[in-house]
Formats: sequence, C-alpha cells, structure tokens
Amino acid sequence: MMNLQLFAGDAEVVQGKQIVYLYRLYSERSTEDGALLAFVTENENSASNDADSTATKDGAVRAAGVPEIEITSTSLLKAGDANITKFKNACKNGSLVECWEANLADPGTATGKYKGTYYQGYITEFTVSSNADGNAEVSITYGANGKGADGEVTVSTAQIEEASYVFADTPKVTV
Repeated sequence: MMNLQLFAGDAEVVQGKQIVYLYRLYSERSTEDGALLAFVTENENSASNDADSTATKDGAVRAAGVPEIEITSTSLLKAGDANITKFKNACKNGSLVECWEANLADPGTATGKYKGTYYQGYITEFTVSSNADGNAEVSITYGANGKGADGEVTVSTAQIEEASYVFADTPKVTV
C-alpha cells in the first residue's frame, strides 16, 4: 500500500502580483514594446468551452466546441495614461491587440525571460467606473483569437519595477 503525503513546504504559492499582462496594438509592433497597465488591482484569465450534446438511446453524447479565452484587467485610472486612450480607441475601432501573460515566479531559460503565453485578439469591453468616494477604475476585457502560444516572454527590469515595488536604498539617486 502506497502512503502519499503532501507537505506545505514542498510547494511555492504564486502570488497574484507575479502574474502580469502586457499589451500592445498590433499596428505598433515595430515601434513600441509591450506595456503594462499602471496600478493594476486584478487580472483574470478564463477559458470556456461550450459542448453540444446529442440525445441518443444510451444517453447524451457530448461534442466539445471551440475554446474561448478571455482576459480581464482592472486598474486604477492613471491621469494622462496614453495606453488607456489607445485601448479605448482599439475597442471602438476593432483594432488587433497583442497580449502577453508572464509568470514572474517562473523564470525562462535566459535573463529577463519568463514562462508565459502570447495572444492576439481584440479588446471587447472597455469600462471606466468612478464613484464619489473612491478612485476611478478602468476595466479591459480582451478576447483572444485561438488558444494562444506558450513560450518565454521578455519582461524588462523597468517593467518589473512598474509591476511591483523594488527595494531602494537610502542614499540619493544619481541620474
């Protein structure tokens, strides 16, 4: 008889801030790097797959449909953020947008590379919400074409610094 034990110390939990999403208008792929949204509070990547069923004498037989991948990003609205304006226009105009999901807890084979997934698709929903006693938020829903492609995503040190605080020492910074 096999005795299987799991220990909490054997597995590292990935913190939410270690999963980052970078976006870029496809039309700007030769002039711009992928960019993070500022002040992200939440991301979600969901895959759904409808299945059709056919009634038979032996019971239902299901046939898998085509998977749909949807990524949502919610962030606090940063004043003057040019990317937000680009994404709002991309939603209105049906412009193709690239998206990368990178897991900063899972380094790739080279410095600055992380395991992740690349998508092409469209911003299908763009929402700005503001209430009287809070910060304005922007939510983007991104619908991917196809299933995406797994690989290694380049995330620069500057982009990692944008995604989270990086330790800074007390001496003045020289520019």
